[in-house]
Amino acid sequence: MIVLQATQERLLAVLQSVSGIVERRHTVPILANVLIRRDGAAVQFTTSDLDIQIRASADFGGDAGPFATTVGARKLIDILRTLPAQQTVTLDASGGRVVLKAGKSRFTLQTLPAEDFPLVQESPAFGAAFAVPQKVLKRLLALVSFAMAVQDIRYYLNGILFVAEGQRLTLVATDGHRLALASAELEVEVPRQEVILPRKTVLELQRLLAERDDPIELRFASNQAKFTLGSLAFVTKLVEGKFPDYQRVIPTAHRNVLVLGRLPLLAALQRAAIMTSDKFKGVRLHLEPGLLQVAANNAEQEEAVDELDVEYSGDVIDIGFNVQYLLDVLGAVAAEHVRIELQDGNASALITVPGDGHFKYVVMPMRI
Repeated sequence: MIVLQATQERLLAVLQSVSGIVERRHTVPILANVLIRRDGAAVQFTTSDLDIQIRASADFGGDAGPFATTVGARKLIDILRTLPAQQTVTLDASGGRVVLKAGKSRFTLQTLPAEDFPLVQESPAFGAAFAVPQKVLKRLLALVSFAMAVQDIRYYLNGILFVAEGQRLTLVATDGHRLALASAELEVEVPRQEVILPRKTVLELQRLLAERDDPIELRFASNQAKFTLGSLAFVTKLVEGKFPDYQRVIPTAHRNVLVLGRLPLLAALQRAAIMTSDKFKGVRLHLEPGLLQVAANNAEQEEAVDELDVEYSGDVIDIGFNVQYLLDVLGAVAAEHVRIELQDGNASALITVPGDGHFKYVVMPMRI
């Protein structure tokens, strides 16, 4: 049976859209495979790691009869990558194997039964659906994802909090040392829904989202989230647990305010970071009227000092930060200027974008 027939370019694009979660070696061998199911003209491609399931559909040429099998996802993609983009690729099924033909090339691949593939059971109780443009969600994720924890024992920090309420979607991430918040307006009003997406889900979403106005539909249940991008459906388990009260962390009454160019500050911090070590990423900021000094040193008694002329008339403040925490936020925002609010050398700093109330970044100081 001819399972499908398509150009290399089109088939590879569909397979790549579902294969990000597939690992080459897995304790459950069938999870290294992609489930290929044909019914009429439509062919479905499904991958899973037991926590996340991605399914994409496309109309391909081939025999219309119902058919399903699983084949190694990475191996199939590796073969397709070596073929010319416009070459016609045919997938034949015969005797428990799949044969891929392209021009004068022929590859025989082992399969595993489709009925053994562990599909994720979708929740029957998803909340109200809502949609945002893909590029909007991609931007929100970029503005907060760097603040996610990595393998923290407080498992609820290893992901991003999604809060949909009224006509606003808010994303929050924190690793306990810093917190990033970004929000966007929704076209419809939705009842409050709050979920924590795991780190792997966030990274996969970032890979799949494009800089397009095409909508992505979001639906949340108590234990699952579902995202729909055109013909692609993405279902994921959620992180259980209570996310910290992020509103209490955000300073509201810092009296010292500094507005300065993002790129000059970023460049000064990048230069200072050269003099920090892998173990100690501390950088000192000295702020006085009209002047911001950025300094760093290391165990070899090397030192970097940079000075920026700034419009500032507040208190004299000496404060230390992990330089990577500052570089992350300055690299994520695209604004020309940033606003930094400080209380003193011991309180957390609030970094925002002037005139934009949709982004906040809180960073704790460090002793230097």
